[in-house]
Amino acid sequence: MSRQDTPAPGENAPERAHQDFSQSLSYGDYLRLDALKAAHQPITDAHDEHLFIAVHHVSEVWLALIVRELRAAMDLLDRGITDAPLKMLTRVVRAQEQLTNAWEVLKTMTPADYLLFRHAFGQASGFQSAGYRMVEFLLGNRQSVMLRPHEHRPDLHDPLHEALNGPSVYDLALRLLAARGLPVPAEVLGRDFTQKPVLNEEVLQAWLTVYRDTETYWDLYELAEKLLDVEDNFRRWRFNHLTTVERTIGFKAGSGGTSGAGYLRQALSTVLFPELWEVRTRL
Repeated sequence: MSRQDTPAPGENAPERAHQDFSQSLSYGDYLRLDALKAAHQPITDAHDEHLFIAVHHVSEVWLALIVRELRAAMDLLDRGITDAPLKMLTRVVRAQEQLTNAWEVLKTMTPADYLLFRHAFGQASGFQSAGYRMVEFLLGNRQSVMLRPHEHRPDLHDPLHEALNGPSVYDLALRLLAARGLPVPAEVLGRDFTQKPVLNEEVLQAWLTVYRDTETYWDLYELAEKLLDVEDNFRRWRFNHLTTVERTIGFKAGSGGTSGAGYLRQALSTVLFPELWEVRTRL
């Protein structure tokens, strides 16, 4: 059979795919894979340092997406919109699941593996992650001391400072309760945003009204349950972080000057949306 008699490929044949990218974006061009891979620069020859960097790179990308979705949801909530933010918060929950699963990959690294390169990154620590800190601030876990590691980088420090002093996603949910005529105290609505939330009995009673009359307050009820999904997954991420650290370095001091597992264990006690947890007891 001559070349000109060769049958044309079928519609599912790979030959029909576009193959000339001299004048258009390819997959690698669009995703800037060269730049992405160039950022993967282990300092030592230790085999598992590649794993360590990859897991943290991927985690930072998911954190950036979570921040973007949280901000989008908060913008809509601030405008009194309750339905569309549920999609963004659902995406946050799914991204959190990916973050939590990343620890399972890192757990394949043994203590001996880790010690082969631990010395190389000095005082660098996930404690210094601006992406993680922004997630915490947007969810309401606030401590001004957490800004200090970023003072040398105004591009990181200034957005965090703004978030520290602004309402959290839960504060915006409480504003919606008040807008619907539910009794939320003025001192709660105008609270010092730099402080962590504490359980307020009047706020709890407002949520109890929502949970006891879901037909009337269905949108607020859905929002509350979605926020609880977010905090539930946040707790799971923290717990997996703790167990990963414990099985890797035990109770040695962590990098960056923290107490390591002790610090992480204490952080597990943080409650972001206290009334949404307590409402279950009171129903």
